[in-house]
Amino acid sequence: MKLSSVLSSVNQIEKSKFVNFLDRICSEASETDKELAKKFRNIDGQIKDASNSEVTQLFRLAAPVLTKEVRRLLALSGAQADLLVNILSRDGNCVAQLSWIERLYAKEWKAINQHSKRIQESIQAGSEPGVFDENRRLSIYYSCLKEAYLNDETSNRQAKISDEERGILNVLAHQLDVTAEDRTAIEHLVIPIEKSGVQDCLNQLREIGLLFIRKKEQTVYVPDEIVAILHRIQNKDIADKHLLRILRTLSDAELSNILKAHDKRIRGVERNEKIDSIFKMGVPAAQILLQDMHNDKSLINERKERLKQLIEDLQIKLEKLGTTLEERCGLIVDALNNSAEREFNVLSAAGYKAMFEAISRHLPDITKRLREEFELEENTEIDVEMLRALSITPYDILYILTNDQAKELKASMGITRRGEVRQVIVEAFANATDKLIENYQALAQRDLATLKQKNIEIAEAEIGVKFEEVTKAILEELGFDIDEDLRRSINTAKDKADILISLSDDDVIIGEAKTCKNGDFAKYSTTSRQVKAYVNRCEAAGKRVSQVLIIAPTFSADFIESAELDTEVNISLLEADGLKKIYEAFRSRRKPNFSAKLLTKGGLLKADLIAKRI
Repeated sequence: MKLSSVLSSVNQIEKSKFVNFLDRICSEASETDKELAKKFRNIDGQIKDASNSEVTQLFRLAAPVLTKEVRRLLALSGAQADLLVNILSRDGNCVAQLSWIERLYAKEWKAINQHSKRIQESIQAGSEPGVFDENRRLSIYYSCLKEAYLNDETSNRQAKISDEERGILNVLAHQLDVTAEDRTAIEHLVIPIEKSGVQDCLNQLREIGLLFIRKKEQTVYVPDEIVAILHRIQNKDIADKHLLRILRTLSDAELSNILKAHDKRIRGVERNEKIDSIFKMGVPAAQILLQDMHNDKSLINERKERLKQLIEDLQIKLEKLGTTLEERCGLIVDALNNSAEREFNVLSAAGYKAMFEAISRHLPDITKRLREEFELEENTEIDVEMLRALSITPYDILYILTNDQAKELKASMGITRRGEVRQVIVEAFANATDKLIENYQALAQRDLATLKQKNIEIAEAEIGVKFEEVTKAILEELGFDIDEDLRRSINTAKDKADILISLSDDDVIIGEAKTCKNGDFAKYSTTSRQVKAYVNRCEAAGKRVSQVLIIAPTFSADFIESAELDTEVNISLLEADGLKKIYEAFRSRRKPNFSAKLLTKGGLLKADLIAKRI
């Protein structure tokens, strides 16, 4: 979840630690950063009274200073904090129950403890004289880390590893080719990680602004922007899911090259085992792309051509390929780090949901795979809203599958178009949404006969939900930001808004999509109570509701009059056919002139005039 969405999901007390930490960072940084100082002066230095939008802006400006301070504080926080940060920064763990974090921690601690014992046995076994093997390298790193930790005691100071010592150990680990997994296990031998006390440590991390804890639901939130900072501190150049995406795209021979480059066993190792071993090693993606995946004798031009092919295999769209090997590698890393928004935009919310439902029908174990891949909670229902909140894109789901499994899925879905298999699957659902948009009016009027004539098979009970999804798809095409994170956070079992459009970090439009089988939509009193409840919940989350937009096939005269005379909320009415006209006019223009203000005039909107204005 984005920081702005998390801030809207928690109350003032729950975000106080983050705000206090940011306040201190901003106060210190303002002395040298003129732009930050100006922003800070605009809110009179009272960040506690700032809006969510202002807090988000300040965070972005202060991010470099904040990163430096977080790095320093984590270095002083101990091994338990490091382990928790490693868990919280992994894909799928940015929103999780406290109890689930504790379970993940216990599982991770057990694995590290077992691995530490194996390494200790290897170090004690030693190496043959004159042989510089893995045991010898691990023994050197262990001795140096132990000295870095305990040397303070000779000066009658508390044992710790300073920032400078940590930097030297990082260089040493790289030169000795000690993997991330082995480094953690060796550190556990010297500085044992506590087995309990997870909640206390989470509170410690909350004090330095790394997470939010929603007390009522006992839920931990780590915003996407904080995860990015933690990745930089951990020297991760891409997210775990993107590293796995690269590894699953490489050939068996290339996976073997990576393992050989780090003296790991390759004979008799299955493909999935190779990928798992490389992933646990914690090798940076850039090192894999520049060196490890290639044969030792391969020339620079051969490596550049291989990266060019990899760009195509990963469906990365680049304006330029880069002239050097390093540039090409950097473009791949940057593209993957910035891929989430592009991959979500490929499909509308309705298209994503349709794709996930179809995959679930053809692969009933997909939810199990998702739980394993992203460490999702066992008892939580997995749906598209949850996946979006965790930044899991349609492509992330498809890259869980092997190439052969993706081809089998494509065939079972009856998709015959040629091309890169995952791209073809995604595009098939973009086309399905287009077909529903074409028949938007029939959907609004619950006209099953017309829908069947157009080869659209849909159960009558699902029409309302489908109309809501297609309405979101149209609004997304018009350039609106459909905020599923915010909608998820304000919805309750009783009050469930259909659509929330974010105009800015603080301003929203509430949308309601209503179907009606016979005649005009006339239920004003019921609809009015619903939207006013949503307005209250949005305002409680710190949002300003600029407008309520109700979309239906047609409205009765009484409904229109009641909406125009309502003094509590600003309500605009838009007929379904009118929204489609606006959409078609928008699509037909090369540079459409469209603004959200056109939908906030109040009363029954004149779609024909809006379409002409576009």
